[in-house]
This record gives sequence, C-alpha cells and structure tokens, in this order.
Amino acid sequence: MRIAKARLIGPVGNEAYAAFALALSFFVFAYSFRFGQVSILAYYALWLPLVALDYRRVLGNYARYAWIFAFALFACLSVFWSQAPGTTARAGVQYLSHVICALIAMRVADTRMLVRGGLIGTGLVLAYSLAFGVYHLDPLDGTYSFVGAFASKNQLGFYASLAVLFAFAALFLGVERGVWKLLAVGCILVALYCLKASQSATSVLTTVVIAGLCLSLRALERLAPRHRKMLFLSLSVLSVLAILAAAYGGGYQMLLAAFGKDATLTGRTYLWQQGIEAAGRAPFVGIGYQAFWVQGFADAERLWADFFIGTRSGFHFHNTFIATTVETGLVGCLLLTMVLLVTLGGHLGRLLSATRDGEALVLFTVAALLTVRTFVEIDILNPYHVGSFLLYFAAGKLADGRRSPVRQPLSYRAALA
Repeated sequence: MRIAKARLIGPVGNEAYAAFALALSFFVFAYSFRFGQVSILAYYALWLPLVALDYRRVLGNYARYAWIFAFALFACLSVFWSQAPGTTARAGVQYLSHVICALIAMRVADTRMLVRGGLIGTGLVLAYSLAFGVYHLDPLDGTYSFVGAFASKNQLGFYASLAVLFAFAALFLGVERGVWKLLAVGCILVALYCLKASQSATSVLTTVVIAGLCLSLRALERLAPRHRKMLFLSLSVLSVLAILAAAYGGGYQMLLAAFGKDATLTGRTYLWQQGIEAAGRAPFVGIGYQAFWVQGFADAERLWADFFIGTRSGFHFHNTFIATTVETGLVGCLLLTMVLLVTLGGHLGRLLSATRDGEALVLFTVAALLTVRTFVEIDILNPYHVGSFLLYFAAGKLADGRRSPVRQPLSYRAALA
C-alpha cells in the first residue's frame, strides 16, 4: 500500500497525520520523564523522517530562520566554556534538534491542525494525570496539591492553561465547528478541574489573562485595522496604568492573599536572588547551557537542600531570564528574548494590520501565554518541552513567508456577510 506524500507533508491533505503527530508530541513532552528514551525516539520518528520524502518542501529556506536558530546554536557553542561540558554538549544538541522538529512541524501542519492536535494532546495529558495522578505535600507552605502524573503542580497547570487556550481558539476564534467544539467544551471542563485541584496560582492567573485576551482580540477583529490599532494602543496603556495602580495600592498583597501565598512567593524571591548572584559570576556568556543544576556542584546541592528537593533534579530558578543568564549569560538571554519578542510582536503586527488573520490570532495568543509565564517558569528554555516547541512553531510561521489562514466556518462567514 502506497501513501501519497501529501498525506504526510501537506499542510493541505495531511490533516489526520498532522493532528496525530502534534497530539503525540504533546503527550511525549508531558511524560517523557516517565516513559524514557523510547518516547523521545518516537517524537523524533514523527518529524525527522519527513525530510526524506521531500526535503525542500519540509525544511524550506533555512536562511530565513537565522534569528530563530541563534540561541540554540549559542547554547551548543557554550560547551567550550561550560563547567559541565558533557551535560552542555548533550543538552545543546537536544535543544537544536528539538528546534528543527518544531520547524518541520510548522512546515507540514497549519494552525487549524495545531488547534486540533493541541486539543487532543492536552486532553490526553490531563486525562492521564486524572487517571494516574497523585497529591504531593509542599514542604515550604505545608499544603497538599494535586500534581497529576507530573512532579510539579505548575506543569499540570500549564497543560490545563494550554487546553483552555486551544479550546477558546476552537470555540471563539472561528477555528472549528461540530464535534471539535464539543471536544473543546470537554477540554475546558477537565482543565478547570485540574486548575482547581492543582492550586497553581501561576496557571490560574495566566489562564484568566489569556482567556480574556482571546475574547478581547476576537472583538478587536471586528474593527477596521486603523481603528483596531488605536483601540489596542489605548487599552494597552490603560492596562499598564491599572497594573501599576493595583501594585502601589496594595493589589499585589491582596492577590497573593487570595491564593494563600506569602510575599516571597513560596521562596521564589530567594531563588531569584540566588540566580542573580550566580549570573553575576559569569555575566556575559554564562557557565554553560544546563550546566548549573548538576549533581555534585556546590551551589546546586545547596539550593536542592534549601528547597527539600530529595531527587536532586527537575528544579530551576522559576524565571526564564534569570535561568538563561546563569547558563548562557547576557548574550544568550538577549538571543532567546529576541526570538520571543520578535514572535510576539510579529504576530501582533499581522493581527492588527490584516483585515482578518486567524493564524496570527491563534499564534499571538500562544506567544502571549509563553511571554507571561517567562517571569515565573522556564517553559521555553528546555528541549522536549511543549513551551519551546510552541515558541519555535510560532516563530517559524512568522519567518516562513507562507500564510495558512484559519478558514472560518460557513455559518460564521455567512453571519458576517
């Protein structure tokens, strides 16, 4: 039996494969620490063999992607000054290959397939956590919270946030209809339960912000581009002023109290201080990609002990900019920040300028979620993580030059006519 190339390397005609590959990738990102190297090999097997079918169509023109590869290549180069060269070499190659897989996925899957794959993938991840998940005691605040099948409630909360995002894209951004909308409703219900059970303040707040952003952008699309830009600028200024007023008026303390958090954010402010001090020892190029949290190194062992991390692994500075500066210095931090901000600003520009651009609407929302979380998590810094995959998927769509507009349902187009 022969399968036509278009069934695999579309993006038109490969809907089934693209959605399946994206969903399975999401599941691997969530639980590769449970299923081991076999799951990572399965992830590579989904994307890399497609190059052999038609390398020009699958890879595209990589000269367009120089700014996308900048941080990954610098992370690989950091092996030459790393304090743990073996760890840096392995992690750097993993991150670079992960970026390549994300760009291949970007070439063969359009935004509608990303939404479908995201719905299925996050749904499977959350269902698995509900079926096999556990509660963990947080020794810092003495509370129990549901962590699912993860080792951290924040990761469970992140997948719940993504489920809400993709569900909102299907329900309110005109991306899907029929059975996919029913699946989206189911994903939202499961995600809300996981958010409540995990008690992750970070994920709850980011989910509320992103849901509001989805609805606001959907409303903005009804305006002409010129009016849209003016209103967006006005709302942005008002939002910044409101945040500043709330911060200086005690809103910050009230928000922390509502989630049962103290002023140290359960020790994160101390962790940030330690990270800034570590970054100051090698401020320009860092100590090597992923060369800080290495067993046997004094600073890492001390912080693991301070935060009761008995496994001596799976811990980080809970801030992308601090963690990146520690490992790759200010140079690496600027390169990664460039990828994030160019992606965010590029899709925002498309969204505000085009009469209707469903792809920009979905990908800007994804980039906005990742941007908000950079201040408290490191979703885009590690290989085999859904955050870094989505970042480079969105960046690739911006640089690719092709447009894969999200087709509106017939009923929606008729309503606008």
